[in-house]
Amino acid sequence: MDFDIQLVINSFPLLLAGAVITVQITAISVGCGLFIGMFAGVARLSKVWPVKTLAAVYVDFIRGTPLLVQIFIIYFAIPLATGHRMDPFVAAVTACSINSGAYVAEIFRAGIQSIDKGQMEAGRSLGMSWAQTMRHIIMPQAFKRIIPPLGNEFIAMLKDSSLVSVIGFEELTRRGQLIIARTYGSFEIWLTVAFIYLLMTLTISRLVDYLERRYKIDDKH
Repeated sequence: MDFDIQLVINSFPLLLAGAVITVQITAISVGCGLFIGMFAGVARLSKVWPVKTLAAVYVDFIRGTPLLVQIFIIYFAIPLATGHRMDPFVAAVTACSINSGAYVAEIFRAGIQSIDKGQMEAGRSLGMSWAQTMRHIIMPQAFKRIIPPLGNEFIAMLKDSSLVSVIGFEELTRRGQLIIARTYGSFEIWLTVAFIYLLMTLTISRLVDYLERRYKIDDKH
């Protein structure tokens, strides 16, 4: 079988545009997930039983069900119940954000628990409230430690975002499907799609490695 390089060249701009959309979905979803996960992670450590239980139910449900099913619930089930159609982009970002938030919550919880308990006691002894100590002392230290797993979550979401193609949203994978349907160049297009995903994940990995080294250097000064 001959490899049609011209098909790859002609399709590359369209696939690259899809890759930009993929990065946008991932960045927004992980950004929202970071916000959700930070509060859910802290709630998981709360001594208030209802708050802790609610956070645990959220994390367990999302981590225990496939992202694909969550996308279907957001895009098909909820609009069916409410009678209001949801925009594919909004549905994609909502589902991915909620999914990412559950995993980020566990990352934050582990990061907070890795900080010595004496740090909290020291903050409280200085007259800080629990929230102030968490914000000014615990969180800055925990954030440095969770950079690698947060990077892994970004990469995982970048790849998992391909699932939003099932609701017709035209990110990288969906663009590839549409090109194949028109040209029948399955081998060339899927190989190109895989290469673009690889390029994006390697770039993010290098960025995470740089941030990790930088924070380690800052800690030594």
